[in-house]
Amino acid sequence: MQTLQSYLAGQWQTGQGEGTALENPTTGEIVARCSTQGLDFATAVAHGRDVGGPALRKMTFAERAQMLKGLSAVIHEAREELIEMGSRNGGNTRGDAKFDIDGATGTLAAYASFGKRLGDRPFLPDGDGMQLGRTARFWGQHIRVPRRGVAVHINAFNFPAWGMMEKAACSLLAGVPVIEKPGGATALIAWRIAQVVVESGLVPEGAFQFVCGSAGDLLSHLNGQDCVAFTGSAATGIKIRGHETLVRHNVRVNIEADSINAAVLAPDVEADAEAYGLFIGNVGLDMCQKAGQKCTAVRRIFVPTDRVDEVKADLVAELGRFPQGAPDEKGVRLGPVAHSGQHADVRAGIQRLSEIADIVTGGPEPPRDGCFVSPTLMLAKDPEAEILHELEVFGPVATIIPYDGTVEKAIDLVNRGDGGLVVSAYSNDAKWSEAFVIGAAPYHGRIWVGSDRMAEQALPPGMVLPGLVHGGPGRAGGGEELGALRGLDFYTQRTAIQGFKSFVDGTFGPANEAE
Repeated sequence: MQTLQSYLAGQWQTGQGEGTALENPTTGEIVARCSTQGLDFATAVAHGRDVGGPALRKMTFAERAQMLKGLSAVIHEAREELIEMGSRNGGNTRGDAKFDIDGATGTLAAYASFGKRLGDRPFLPDGDGMQLGRTARFWGQHIRVPRRGVAVHINAFNFPAWGMMEKAACSLLAGVPVIEKPGGATALIAWRIAQVVVESGLVPEGAFQFVCGSAGDLLSHLNGQDCVAFTGSAATGIKIRGHETLVRHNVRVNIEADSINAAVLAPDVEADAEAYGLFIGNVGLDMCQKAGQKCTAVRRIFVPTDRVDEVKADLVAELGRFPQGAPDEKGVRLGPVAHSGQHADVRAGIQRLSEIADIVTGGPEPPRDGCFVSPTLMLAKDPEAEILHELEVFGPVATIIPYDGTVEKAIDLVNRGDGGLVVSAYSNDAKWSEAFVIGAAPYHGRIWVGSDRMAEQALPPGMVLPGLVHGGPGRAGGGEELGALRGLDFYTQRTAIQGFKSFVDGTFGPANEAE
């Protein structure tokens, strides 16, 4: 059994006590432990601010982009080792582990590409300048500059590689040092990636630190130049947002929390349409990929009432294409959920939903060895039942919810989630799709529209792309990440510069940006 360390203030450090146990969810074996008890977070924060920050800011954006490209490459070199770790501590099939790891390296590579065009100035012009006075002599220009603090990233258990590196990519490119804290239960991959990052020598000392275990009093040492980005449960997000120190110093906080995402089948999509096959395939994938443990996974499936029996049968057949078993066995496409606590939560959630929905397939089976949950498809008895739109069961579980086929009712029901990361809609009717997008957009960070014309080219709605924003309003946390260079906004200060045009525009204007 391994003891995982934290990397703080330039040293690998071991916490006191037993700390968190990391398990193999297939066998129940404890594979590692991690603890941060007794570690000095005040020194770590100061180290990031005083050592890592200045070192990063001495680098140009293009140099930081080259650093990200190098990180993508060295992490990719460790891919096979990381895939095995994902199976041993997380229950990932090979495909699921690759999805996580390649998401991490792909996002780093994408931000390397975004950043290489930003040139060598220590700031970014933000939009065009503007005339402020009677003549153009008095001029204004917005710029963005790196903040002089640290970025604390508190990541979720489900994507230990991708979740950590997508946040790090934006922060490091912006010129802000990071302190990364993975979800403790599946920290093995994140810990190994942290080792790879440190050993590579690509990141300046102090610009990358790693907390393996509880965050302890880390947040208590932050100030107004620091920021916190969190991915996880809404309950924990509320605690972070209300943390006394963060509130007192107006520390920037970005929250990505629970999301009861939806897929909507429009009434115009016939069974022989490519969009229908896309709908069935994407819902099945979302339910089973990563054992349904994706923040973007479909939880609610809205289907016109007269199509319910057809969709029900086709989805059951689709779920049959995901054989379940030990994740390292050949042919297995659905492994266990990540750990025993998650297993108990998912089974309890299925039980709660079964009070207002019929189980079509799957269900809360009796306990057995390993943290396995069969893909569970349910059919709502009452589309208006509040629990359907309030309870996220974070596993291979989704519920068919009948609706009358009108775009107005689809919008009404979808928006009852009070804010989501992504909703997918399947229609070949442009007018229906336009109305749906306009009606659902205020409640969702991303809307994925499937049709026959894009079916062969489409990436699934559950995939987070670095060029588009990731986040959502309301219960989804109200945060926003990625979105190409928009991802740098959180880590930079937007400042308005006013003065003589020749100075302001000549020094800070966009006309001087690198091509």
